[in-house]
Amino acid sequence: MVILILYLLAVLLLLIFLIFMSIYTLSLIYSSLKGSPYVATRSRRVEEILGSADLKKGKLFIELGSGDGRVVRMAAKKYGIKGIGVDVNPLLIFWSKILGKKNIDFRTENIFTADLSKADYVYIFLMPKLIEELAKKMDRELKKGAVVISHGFPVKGWEKQLFRKLDVVPFPTYFYKIK
Repeated sequence: MVILILYLLAVLLLLIFLIFMSIYTLSLIYSSLKGSPYVATRSRRVEEILGSADLKKGKLFIELGSGDGRVVRMAAKKYGIKGIGVDVNPLLIFWSKILGKKNIDFRTENIFTADLSKADYVYIFLMPKLIEELAKKMDRELKKGAVVISHGFPVKGWEKQLFRKLDVVPFPTYFYKIK
């Protein structure tokens, strides 16, 4: 009888695991279909990027396509910024909220509907086509002096606003200042 109960418990745990992995996989496919896959950046690389951004305490940092929120979480922890993480994937936002800090608001939202007007810093790690579409929104909404950090791909048409570039393989990071 005990063996049967242990066997059923093992089967139940396996079923729960498989259901969770299926939901997780579907959420990643959903993110990819919405324009950009979830690709986590190593913590060491995030530290390097944020260290080059000259972040100021109390300023607003928005991470568009925040995934698990590691960039905005590290920015809040190390630099004392206020943060907003925006992602279309509700599972990743749920996980971000579990890991999150009190200075960060994580939102399940389309990056094209997010309000950027108060942002001092915007961080993106998105596909080039999505960046191209997003650049128009950022041109309209971002205030003068705001910094856009684009990890992975440049923002086409913003060459004159580029003030720093970290040339690291496989993904360089571009720093732009809104004029």
